[in-house]
Amino acid sequence: MSITNMATSSDYWEDLRKQARQLENELDLKLVSFSKLCTSYSSRDQRTRDNRSDSLGSSQDNMLVAMTTELEQLLSKLSAVNDKMAEYTNTPGRSSHNAALMHTLQRHRDILQDYTNEFHKTKTNFFSLKEREDLLGSVHRDIESFKSSSGVNNRRTELYLKEHEHLRNSDSLLDSAISIAMATKENITFQRGMLKSIQTRVTTLANRFPTINSLIQKINLRKRRDSLILGGVIGVCTILLLLYTFH
Repeated sequence: MSITNMATSSDYWEDLRKQARQLENELDLKLVSFSKLCTSYSSRDQRTRDNRSDSLGSSQDNMLVAMTTELEQLLSKLSAVNDKMAEYTNTPGRSSHNAALMHTLQRHRDILQDYTNEFHKTKTNFFSLKEREDLLGSVHRDIESFKSSSGVNNRRTELYLKEHEHLRNSDSLLDSAISIAMATKENITFQRGMLKSIQTRVTTLANRFPTINSLIQKINLRKRRDSLILGGVIGVCTILLLLYTFH
């Protein structure tokens, strides 16, 4: 392969990596916004939902649907870039750098898989909440329609309806709290998976390069030795200070 072709090939690989990193950063920001929007959607007060106009009610739904479509498109683009990177690593003449290229490709694939899993979880929660809200809103409208059409004057019936309303509001608040807790748990699980993946990669690098591992051990031993020396000096100074104080 000529020098010009090698340079062109290297530029192509760097361009693919740049595209992948750009899409990953954009996906990370979009997923955070999508998760926050879904959480705010589930935390809204039920009375606010019922009193909103149709245009205002559908605006947030449309925004969530639009974000879902946009995230799906970003994931598709990132998957296509990963496929191009895989094709590049399988091109003849890459054997000398194949291990490093495969490691980089696997890292981008892991990130894509993590983002895909997080998106599908958040998307599933959103549509479940929306379906439940539509059902509760329909029941509430039926009750309000019954009250307005029949002109309820019976005090006992009114008390029953108010009690039912209180119970339904309490149920809605509990559902919101549970949804927030589930979203928090999923985010913590995702972060734990990312940290575990990073730890595994660091361990792999340490095992692959024994010199780095040996250097880390020497640094830890020196830090431990310095701690012992510092502790000894502090102890001696403390004893001398006590002797001086009591004499």
